[in-house]
Amino acid sequence: MKLSLIISTYNRAESLLRTLESVAAQTAMPKTWECIVVNNNSTDSTVDDFNSFARLHPGLNIRMVHESAQGLSHARNRGIESSVGEYIAIIDDDETIVPEYVETYISFFDRNIAHVAGGPVIPKYENGRPGWMTRYTEHMIANPIRLGARIRPFPASMVPAGGNMAFRREIFSLHGGFDPMLGRNGETLTGGEETEMFSRLRAIGERPYYVPGAVIYHHIPQSKLTEDYFRRLSFGVGRSKYVRADIEGNVDALFADERRKRFYTAVLCAWYVLTLRPTKAVWLARMRKGISKGIETQHHSGEKVRLANRVKILS
Repeated sequence: MKLSLIISTYNRAESLLRTLESVAAQTAMPKTWECIVVNNNSTDSTVDDFNSFARLHPGLNIRMVHESAQGLSHARNRGIESSVGEYIAIIDDDETIVPEYVETYISFFDRNIAHVAGGPVIPKYENGRPGWMTRYTEHMIANPIRLGARIRPFPASMVPAGGNMAFRREIFSLHGGFDPMLGRNGETLTGGEETEMFSRLRAIGERPYYVPGAVIYHHIPQSKLTEDYFRRLSFGVGRSKYVRADIEGNVDALFADERRKRFYTAVLCAWYVLTLRPTKAVWLARMRKGISKGIETQHHSGEKVRLANRVKILS
């Protein structure tokens, strides 16, 4: 078994089926890979819909496992533990993958000594890209990644997207899994688990590589472009930033960086207003305000993370 494709899901039955249709269209030889769907306590029709899909695709090596501990990091770690592939690729349940996706990652790891990789992320907006969006607000919502047509190391300032990353299995055996203190948890819009993982790996010399042929399309419904969702997402990003900084012992640096970003956000907002693009300024200011509020709230809550209390999966 060359590759295990892992998809974690929570109450997105319809979206998951769209993802699985793209999985079923893979060009890779069926005997060389498997797909594991991790059901993280879904209460909708996810299980029934998955079973129906599996019956319609008897030639697809696909199965569902369950993770009762709520949270994306718990679910991804369960998928890794349940898999048998030499390589592991991770995508999300709101994405579709190109037919060559699995084959591309198998070929990459077979031919290269790299241990970590990621590919392009192309947003697909349900009702078109909104006019208020800038590259800063889009990064938070859709995290687009396009680094050209050749295999290359990711720039030092970037990491692969959480919804399109691949690893050699020994990475997790040697260095642990995703930190359950980070990542989505039910309806709570926190994150940062993949950033923490890549930070940990880079600290020991691992360099993630960009694989241009491993393309995913990130589907963005209109519900993720509302003011309420944007506010909650910004707040969740801020909380995640604080938790990660506390884990890494960089809280002072986080506050200094946030002060710098608030200054540059004010400058950018003024520029958008002067160039008659006030809605871009409004949403950008909302993003910065939400992130700052999340950082401050997490700081004052007293819920500080200590390395001694981190779960055994990271030991």
